[in-house]
Amino acid sequence: MNTPWTDFLARAGATLENSTIRFDSPEAEVRAAASGTVVVPLVHLGLIRSAGDDSVGFLHNLLSNDVKKLGADGAQWSSFNTPKGRMLASLLMWNDAAGQMIAASADVQPMLLKKLSMYVLRSKVQLGDAGADTVLIGVSGGDTSAVLARAGIAAPVAPMTQAVAGEVRCIRLDERNLVLALSSTSAPEIFDKLVASGAHKAGTAAWQLAMIRAGLPLITAATQEEFVAQMLNFEVIGGVSFSKGCYPGQEIVARTQYLGKLKKRMYRIHVNTDTAPAAGADVFTPDFGEQSAGKLVNVVPAPDGGFEALVVMQTSSAAAGEAHLGSLQGPRLEFLDLPYSLPEK
Repeated sequence: MNTPWTDFLARAGATLENSTIRFDSPEAEVRAAASGTVVVPLVHLGLIRSAGDDSVGFLHNLLSNDVKKLGADGAQWSSFNTPKGRMLASLLMWNDAAGQMIAASADVQPMLLKKLSMYVLRSKVQLGDAGADTVLIGVSGGDTSAVLARAGIAAPVAPMTQAVAGEVRCIRLDERNLVLALSSTSAPEIFDKLVASGAHKAGTAAWQLAMIRAGLPLITAATQEEFVAQMLNFEVIGGVSFSKGCYPGQEIVARTQYLGKLKKRMYRIHVNTDTAPAAGADVFTPDFGEQSAGKLVNVVPAPDGGFEALVVMQTSSAAAGEAHLGSLQGPRLEFLDLPYSLPEK
């Protein structure tokens, strides 16, 4: 569906396909992301707005994080799970003037909106697709603060906080990565200002590389119901509250945390292969033989060739250091550092 925002992007040289965007080849765009500051239309994310007198309590009872503690100037990671604790969606949430905004992968957003709507019943909550009037733009790199300042955009200092100036809401994920939420009518002007201020316009692959290197996973349709939150390091990045009370899947998430039953974790890897691996692809290790030891979560071309990815796999297999893509005879995975430490078993 064409909108004024997508029409503007097309005139700016973008190619949009299947909720992804590119201005150049993915390989060129990840090189730009690795070496400079990029501005990316986040068309691969879908938006849901929750509003009404009961909205905070409604979301609090359904999601893995403590929505009641989400401040006006804050943002938080969260998840929506099956009753068995498996993640149906990974979420970025924040408050705005109208209520709560939820960003999830565009290919799971319709499912998420439908399932959340089933819980409304008599609650004073209005849920809707916010993508028609709100646009998300990502800014990533080592010079983000200077680029935003030159563009006249106020940026918060602390991670997972937000600042608002005029129609632009700026959410800082970490030191290098920020998300702008703004009206679709003002988005073209702001995008052009960011490019004029020194950001290189880039597509979905550039943002995916930034998120993989930040250790911030995105559940897509290919990986729904595959992982409990801790397998994706969600308690490490602040996406789970263990004191908030019940929500779908809470018992499994809590049992995993307190009874030491977590056998899988998310790692960052590089793999040399000419064929792009798919999210959900299996990895194999000598200790598990022909049985899958894990799955890829998110994958993107690497700046120097091959692919970088986030993978959830057996911790024992990761400790042994040998894993292969697709089969025991497949390309070997190289384990890379995450920007945070994983809890010891």
